[in-house]
Amino acid sequence: MRSFILSFFLMVTAGIVFAQELNCNLVVNARQTGNENQQVFKTLESQLTEFINNTKWTDKTFSPQERINCSMTITINNYSGETFQGSIQVQSSRPIYGSSYTTPLYNFNDSDFTFRYLEFQNLLYSPTQYQSNLVSVLAFHVYMILALDADSFSKNGGQIYYKQAQTISNYSQQENFKGWKLEDGLQSRFALIDNVLSTTFREFRDVVYTYHREGLDLMSDNPKTGKENIAEALKQFDTMNRRRPNSFLLRTFFDAKADEIQQIFSDGPNINIASLKETLQKVAPLHNSKWQNIKF
Repeated sequence: MRSFILSFFLMVTAGIVFAQELNCNLVVNARQTGNENQQVFKTLESQLTEFINNTKWTDKTFSPQERINCSMTITINNYSGETFQGSIQVQSSRPIYGSSYTTPLYNFNDSDFTFRYLEFQNLLYSPTQYQSNLVSVLAFHVYMILALDADSFSKNGGQIYYKQAQTISNYSQQENFKGWKLEDGLQSRFALIDNVLSTTFREFRDVVYTYHREGLDLMSDNPKTGKENIAEALKQFDTMNRRRPNSFLLRTFFDAKADEIQQIFSDGPNINIASLKETLQKVAPLHNSKWQNIKF
């Protein structure tokens, strides 16, 4: 009996110690190629799922219930030999204290995703050295997920992960794949990590922390104060928007959060949101139909 209990304890302990950081649902969609049943796409999906979920991305210990839920949908538009072209949609969420609700954190549509892949090739990640564009793009988004999650629990808690995403961006510029350079536009991976770490957008990370830790996490115990804290956090975007109007970073935030914000301020205890609605209409005009639906 003691031997059985000890074996069980060691198995459980090992499961906790070696549990990785992410619980990622990865899908490869190749319908647009007309050859979606090709075995190579199934192999790619299986390999990438294993790569994302089984790689140790940090030096932190995550218990199984602490793994970050996320999804990646890779859409293949066309391919020729070992070269694949398409896009990747990445999303992540985190649980809210005292509830069964999960809140979206990261929602990024990466439309410039070209990579080379040979079926069954080894997928290896190095924090300091370029391996392939496929590995770099996936690793970049993994660290953005980790960074936003950490920032939502601790002020500036994601700094180490943002810096690693920036390192990946820098060393991936050596090949001519799009998304890694300044000239690749204002909605690229380069622009995203550059904006997050720039003092021009310094309010962004403060908003992420206050919105989640002092807002949503507080609402189960004190919904009115939680809502008030969220409103005050969002109003910080007005300062950021005046400094750099209609920024890409603002758009990525509200792509993830607009529906949730509408729901938060259309239900629960009543607070004064006149100035908040005015701010939202200025900083996120693409979602004005949602702001108009806030009735409180």
